[in-house]
Order: sequence, then structure tokens, then C-alpha cells
Amino acid sequence: MLALIGTVPDKDFPPIAGTVTLKDDLLSLDGHKTSVNRGTPALIAAASVTCEALGLTLPFSFLVGDEGVGDGSRKLYKRLKDCLPHAGAKVITFHYLQPDVDWHNRILWALEEQDELPVLIADAGYMYAAKMSGFAPSYDLFTPDIGELAFLADDKAPHPFYTRGFILHEENNVPNLIKRAFEGENAARTLLIKGSKDYICTRESILATVDTPRVEALEPIGGTGDTLTGMVAALAYGGYAVEEAATIAARANRLAGALAKPTPATQVVDIIKKIPKALEIVLVEAAKYNHQTYLTCAKICSCQ
Repeated sequence: MLALIGTVPDKDFPPIAGTVTLKDDLLSLDGHKTSVNRGTPALIAAASVTCEALGLTLPFSFLVGDEGVGDGSRKLYKRLKDCLPHAGAKVITFHYLQPDVDWHNRILWALEEQDELPVLIADAGYMYAAKMSGFAPSYDLFTPDIGELAFLADDKAPHPFYTRGFILHEENNVPNLIKRAFEGENAARTLLIKGSKDYICTRESILATVDTPRVEALEPIGGTGDTLTGMVAALAYGGYAVEEAATIAARANRLAGALAKPTPATQVVDIIKKIPKALEIVLVEAAKYNHQTYLTCAKICSCQ
């Protein structure tokens, strides 16, 4: 099972769990609907479409409404602590939740009591909690943007808002930020850094960079980082090694954006609809190489 966990910006949305359906640009779960625009709904929609394209069972989602106050997140944390360790998930992706180190630790310790720890992916608010807890290395993948990478690189910052000013979150500073994040034990085993150029790296090295297709019209469209995380989660669930899943997803996410021929009116759901075609193209490309060669070749392909 692929488990996807997060919130929607609706205080009246109750804690619910199950398999969502995507219809008419809306996610539906247990009679409750939410639009696919950005955030966790965009992640779930992208992961669902990717699972369908790969012939996998659809993700199982845990959702609650939270407008940033944290009440909904706390309700979901409690439910996750009680049921998630017994859900049989192979891959778990945590997304937008109000950061709470105490609840984060309770859930991680409960998962660690199982015979085999699932693949753990964290983005957004949950990545903040994972870093602040001191247990970042327990995770298989973080998916920060460059600003969030600067937060991971700052061993004192409790939140991205408080990243110290001398730790510059600029594109040309990414290798240094990566180094600092790993040296401070504030990074997962693998990082997928989202930006004008995507970086896939481990403590040992930058494995691949992906910067094409580059479509400037995508820059103001919110949610493309969420779709990237959703695609990685589905690919990891499909059996790809985390670093290879990240590389394939980075390529396919960009290609889906290009195939959507974006304009100022384009919504993230328009990009999600192009994921199957983009994924087909990138998987054909990846099939030409063995695992390690593809990671290396991604640097070359990104320049074409």
C-alpha cells in the first residue's frame, strides 16, 4: 500500500481515510470533495494518476481539514499513531501537516516497532517536523525547494522563516547547502531539491540534475512541487529505488508541464492530466540504461 498523508484548507473537512477518486478536477473521498489546485490534493492526484499509469493499486489517503491553526493536524496525528503502523504500507508520504515534534516522534517510534520500516518520504510541514526532531536520517527522501534546503542546512533554525540570513538560498549555493544539511544530520538519505534545476543527491554525491524541459510559464503555477512529490511516491511504491524514482519523476514532471502548453490560465490539474504521457516517454528513455547509468545520463539528458 502507498499511504499519502496531509491536510486540505477547509476547517470543516473531517479526518477521513480511504482511496480517493478524481473526477471533474475534484478529489472525492468518503463523500467529501476538495479541489485539485495545490498542496496535498495535488500530490494525491498526481500519485493516483501515476499509479494508474504503472498498473498499481491506487494510494490510500489520510486527510483532514486544517487552515493552519493546527487543530485538524493534531486530530490526524493521533489517528496516524494508532493505525498507521498496522496499515501495511510499503511507502508512506507525509505532506502538509502543522509541524509537531512530539507527535512526529510518537508516529516514527510506533512505525519502528514493526518488523520492517516502510519507505518514508516527507515534504512541506512534515519535513520541518522531521528535521526539528533530530530524526531526519530515518527518512528515505526529503523533497525541499531551495529555501527549504537552506532551512535543512541551518542547524539552529526551528522553521524556514527563521533560517539565518548568512545561509543563502540561491541556486549557485546549492552544493554548499547540500553539504551543510548532510553534515548537520538534517537531511534524509536522499534529497530531491526542487528548483529551476532539480538536484537528486545523497550524502556521498549529487547523483543527477534535471533542468529540461524548462517552461517559464510554469513558474507562477502553484502545485508543481506537490505533483513531483506525488510522482516520486508512486514510483517508489512501484519498486524503483528512491534515487531513481526521484530522477524519473523530475524529468516526467517537467515534461508533463511542457505537454500542457501552459498559459496564465493553466491550473495544476491540467498538468496532472499529462502525467501518463510524460511518464511513458521518460520510462522509455530510462529503459535504455541500467540503474546507475541512467542516473549519470540524466545530467547529459538535462542539457539536450
